Amino acid sequence: MSEDLIIGVSVGAGPKERRVLDPVDRRILELLRSDARMPNNAVAAAVGIAPSTCHGRIRALQEQGVIRGFHADVDPAATGRGLQAMIAIRLHAHARSNLATFKDYLAQLPGVESIFFVTGDRDFLIHVALADSGALRDLVANNISVHPEVAGTNTSVIFEYVSVKQSVR
Repeated sequence: MSEDLIIGVSVGAGPKERRVLDPVDRRILELLRSDARMPNNAVAAAVGIAPSTCHGRIRALQEQGVIRGFHADVDPAATGRGLQAMIAIRLHAHARSNLATFKDYLAQLPGVESIFFVTGDRDFLIHVALADSGALRDLVANNISVHPEVAGTNTSVIFEYVSVKQSVR
């Protein structure tokens, strides 16, 4: 098996082009995953290429959708949203033709951190961060469960969140 990793880059519904990641690209991605604020010249030095070459590779990785963005990892508790939960949502069969509309509805709800479209007996799994159990109850009871497309929900409170940085290799 080749050491190169092939990533399907998609925009919209299907793959647009394929990007082959070589060992230098993978090392750049590892460095940026561990510290997205690492200066370009430090990344270049760590992988053994010129800063201009490194900048070009990072830009290409962004343009091709391999790097989707650079983010600050903010602790929700520090911003008054110390209760986190995962809410599994099952839609009525007739509602599945409106998945994009429902996803947009979920995205605008308060406290929604992430939305996952999943397989299994549920259709969506959302990660929320809210002030307290009352805010969670209100979100589920007054915004999600009452939505006409929702057949059911299942909420799990998160006791602890551990972010795992996997190698790009």
